[in-house]
Amino acid sequence: MENNNDVLRSIRYALDLPDAAIGEMVRLAGGEIAPERIPGLLKKEDEAGYAACDDMLLMDFLDGLIIHKRGPSDIKPAPVKRLTNNIILKKLRIAFELKEEDLHDIIKLAGFQISKPELSAIFRNPDSKNYRVCGDQLLRYFLKGLSLRLRG
Repeated sequence: MENNNDVLRSIRYALDLPDAAIGEMVRLAGGEIAPERIPGLLKKEDEAGYAACDDMLLMDFLDGLIIHKRGPSDIKPAPVKRLTNNIILKKLRIAFELKEEDLHDIIKLAGFQISKPELSAIFRNPDSKNYRVCGDQLLRYFLKGLSLRLRG
């Protein structure tokens, strides 16, 4: 997506999370964030006090969200060098325990259509010939649909 801050803001809005909950999610995954840094992460780039959310911080937040929603796991997530939209979508799918139909419903709720093969290709191994990159637009529609589903 344009930037990790947009993803963080969208998830925060969808779940109606206070700032302290964001810090708690990061800590659940073993990360650290100073509480005074969180408001800057939630600002837009052109706002005073904006702080960029790097891949590691968003990854910790998403992993913490999974732990928060589903409980701790013995399985450690594979190390990721660079956070992609595919990985973000995969982590959100895990956190919210979404089936393929749920993903379709959420995306459709936001006014977007995607075929079942196109959607399943996003979750394939990047080495697969049927792998498809998740574009910013699709992730945006998913996050919008998730907000609509969770907040009404």
